[in-house]
Amino acid sequence: MTHPVLLVIAHGSRDPRHAATVHALTERVRAQRPGLRVETGFLEFNAPSVPRVLERLAAEGADEVIALPLLLTRAFHAKSDIPSVLREARARLPRLHIRQADVLGPSPLLNATLGRRLREAGVRPGDLPRTGLVLASAGSTDPEAIAVIAEIARELRHTGWCAVRPAFASAALPRTEDAIRALRAEGVDRVAVAPYVIAPGRLPDRIAAGAEAAGADVLADVLGPAQELARLLLDRYDGARVPVGASLSA
Repeated sequence: MTHPVLLVIAHGSRDPRHAATVHALTERVRAQRPGLRVETGFLEFNAPSVPRVLERLAAEGADEVIALPLLLTRAFHAKSDIPSVLREARARLPRLHIRQADVLGPSPLLNATLGRRLREAGVRPGDLPRTGLVLASAGSTDPEAIAVIAEIARELRHTGWCAVRPAFASAALPRTEDAIRALRAEGVDRVAVAPYVIAPGRLPDRIAAGAEAAGADVLADVLGPAQELARLLLDRYDGARVPVGASLSA
């Protein structure tokens, strides 16, 4: 029995660092599970598009695809854009069984990746009691997505940080610089910023600019192609696997 193809669906960006990071992450997924076919498709800006990848897989005789949104929360793209693209593909390619996997977050593996990036940026365990953390996400107009980021910030507060504040690069408040200034106003001695985003681009650059403008002491890198994140993709893939012929509604 062949394994379903894993199709990683990324948003895409005009910034070439975005696609390069996505491809590096999928290469790590392949390395962690040799023999699994892993493809990448983009919603916009980059090639190949999701429909083109699915058409190619169908032409090559693939039976089943698990489409995995490279998203950290269940916001608009996970609830609307991606299901719409997959519904259209099912209608055009009826012999190709397509199932949508869950989004990546929240997950302990994402928190572990955040921790890795903060350590790489110079944060040590002994720093946490005097360090405030700004958890800076891309932002969303979806209340569910905003609530998830706030809950992750509350969970991180119990891991040793003296304070944790969520922040958003767009669509919601506070901005990164405002969260930093709020922590300073509370008397926090040291502030670290952790971008809760997967790949570089316009919004992560906005997070970095806010961190610099407000004088953050530490700015971690984006999550990127970390081994923990690759393992999480495989966890979501495994959780979505179903026998060919079973119900495949998104």
